[in-house]
Amino acid sequence: MKKTIFMEKYPVYSLELSKNEIKVSSANEAIEYFKEKILKHPIAEFIAVFDHYSHTKKLGGEMVDGLVDAKNIIFCFGQAIPNTKILAARPRSIGICEFNDRIVIDFMEAPKEELHALMEGWAKGLKK
Repeated sequence: MKKTIFMEKYPVYSLELSKNEIKVSSANEAIEYFKEKILKHPIAEFIAVFDHYSHTKKLGGEMVDGLVDAKNIIFCFGQAIPNTKILAARPRSIGICEFNDRIVIDFMEAPKEELHALMEGWAKGLKK
């Protein structure tokens, strides 16, 4: 995974995978893969899938060249509320962007290192 600082403040982790090297062939299949991981996790809670592509297209918004689909799977690992600020880091979202030849996975760094490592493992688990 590659870490970048998006807009000079957001730590984002990205994984770009060629479709010939992964277990899934579409954003929808990737969503189902992540949903299964979330549902099997003892504290994770699946919330929703946001169809970012359809939303942006409906608005006539700009999209990166070659984009075929873009969705976010939204979920939460929250098992405690130790302070009010933790809610700013929740829920979690994993972005899945599909192009003709590849799928790109992006998510912001999680506050808890072990949960961040888990999300990295889920993303890397897409490889054949």
